[in-house]
Amino acid sequence: MGPGNDTQISEFLLLGLSEEPELQPLLFGLFISMYLIIVFGNLLIILAVSVDPNLHTPMYFFLANLSFVDICFTSTTVPKMLVNIQTQNKVITYAGCVTQIYFFILFAVSDFFMLSVMAYDRFVAICHPLHYTVIMNPQLCALLVLVSWIVCILNSLLHSLMMLRLSFCTHFHIPHFFCELNQMIQLACSDTFLNNLVMYFAAVLLGGGPFVGILYSYSKIVSTVHGISSALGKYKAFSTCASHLSVVSLFYCTVLGVYLSSAAPQSSHASAVASVMYTVVTPMLNPFIYSLRNTDMKRALKAVFGKETLHDQLSKD
Repeated sequence: MGPGNDTQISEFLLLGLSEEPELQPLLFGLFISMYLIIVFGNLLIILAVSVDPNLHTPMYFFLANLSFVDICFTSTTVPKMLVNIQTQNKVITYAGCVTQIYFFILFAVSDFFMLSVMAYDRFVAICHPLHYTVIMNPQLCALLVLVSWIVCILNSLLHSLMMLRLSFCTHFHIPHFFCELNQMIQLACSDTFLNNLVMYFAAVLLGGGPFVGILYSYSKIVSTVHGISSALGKYKAFSTCASHLSVVSLFYCTVLGVYLSSAAPQSSHASAVASVMYTVVTPMLNPFIYSLRNTDMKRALKAVFGKETLHDQLSKD
């Protein structure tokens, strides 16, 4: 394309989940409710882990980091969508779009890494229980989180810089409720081969890599638990992994659903609807999954609200 025809668009329109006017109040009420649940639910987990000395362990340290990532992940997309619905203004600037892409990729990949690190923690706890405190020392835990953040930041920066080289000439309607990388690349009128190459390579490396690590950890866990003769011992071992395994299954299945829906007819709308599952629904369910069946977490939450009973205190002592 010649320089004379290459006009850079400065604004885009986020079409959202539905353009029907009568559905907008319903969507606003639904998403603001889910967003508040996500923020307050995950903040409670962070608060409980911070104030309860019994939760100052690697498992809950990683859980607090996951809760922080989930809050930031959802805050990247939902508030902007709520503002657009309330103001009836679907415009997002080019700079705003690139910024949203940067933070969305940052926290999405951070989710993958946090889940992978938590799987490694469960692997060490079950397969090497006698060496757990030595292996999972505070320095290693901090290093795992720090390295995860550094990799995620560099990956997001790469994708954002790659976005800046694209030109958008005529198509400025984004069939989504946020600026999603794949959608933006499809709308570009310049050559996108390099962008697609980097995007798919990063998806395989930074999305598939942690998943392989999770599968390896759980294969070793299953092998170790299988060797335990006591049925009660097997139950206790698996119960420590149940919450994490539920979150991993939910997150990866919904992400996979988005990619499968993108290959279906009318893929744009299907992809936008499917994206709600891993951008909103999964972060909303995580606090419930980790607290409802976790005795330590329930006790810590009772202490936060000042409702710890005498029986709870005696049991803890």
